Amino acid sequence: MQFGICTSIDKAPQVKAAGWDFVEELVQPFLQAQVPDADWRGPQRVAASPLPVPAANSLLPAAMKVTGPVVDFEALKNYMATVMARAQKTGIRTLVFGSGAARMVPEGFDRDKARAQILDFIRISADLAAKHDVMLVAEHLNKGECNIINSVAEAMTYVRIVGHPYFKCLVDSWHFWLENEPLESLRAAMPWIRHVHLADTEGRVAPGLSGKCDYRSFFRVLKEGKYQGVMSVEAPAFIAVPDSAASVLEFLKGEWKQA
Repeated sequence: MQFGICTSIDKAPQVKAAGWDFVEELVQPFLQAQVPDADWRGPQRVAASPLPVPAANSLLPAAMKVTGPVVDFEALKNYMATVMARAQKTGIRTLVFGSGAARMVPEGFDRDKARAQILDFIRISADLAAKHDVMLVAEHLNKGECNIINSVAEAMTYVRIVGHPYFKCLVDSWHFWLENEPLESLRAAMPWIRHVHLADTEGRVAPGLSGKCDYRSFFRVLKEGKYQGVMSVEAPAFIAVPDSAASVLEFLKGEWKQA
């Protein structure tokens, strides 16, 4: 199993020194879809990095709405076309569709229409993903961050409806545990799980630092489902690659081995 940290590629030397396998970048500052090709330096940054960038999250700017009374699908398509092309050029194989602010359903807006808008966005993006051999995964977000797609089970309704080979599902331990989602929900989704985010529920710290989360049972479901992807620690304090990076990695490897 390969473990990485959600952080800037500029931190890759420190991440590698601590024993990790990769970094997971942010789409907006790294792929910079709204920056002209001549000014974008993504390939050069990857070429100089000691670690690969197989995944990226923070897909959409908050102002680029996916739901609500005003959704510009042409602008979304153009944006995603650039994102997918640049992801392929930098070796990114997985893009995470969380983007809570962009997909937040406005108060009073028809939720069925919002779901239809999200499905339209996913279909557009999945076709572009296929063109560039990049997997798009749906991220469930807890209700404190977003008011739609709040569980793995709910994310899977979109995966099943779209039925596209380049649109699958992510599981994030932090959101999963905050919403008290049962492991049976993850187990049912395993054939479609293509990416994993990890963090403790207590303060969203790196795995093992709070000592209050059952990673072993979580990992056991992933193992039983023959998960073949990678896992990224997504914890705000971990972005700076703290001194605990090596011990956190040791903890994760131990829990995975014992699961």
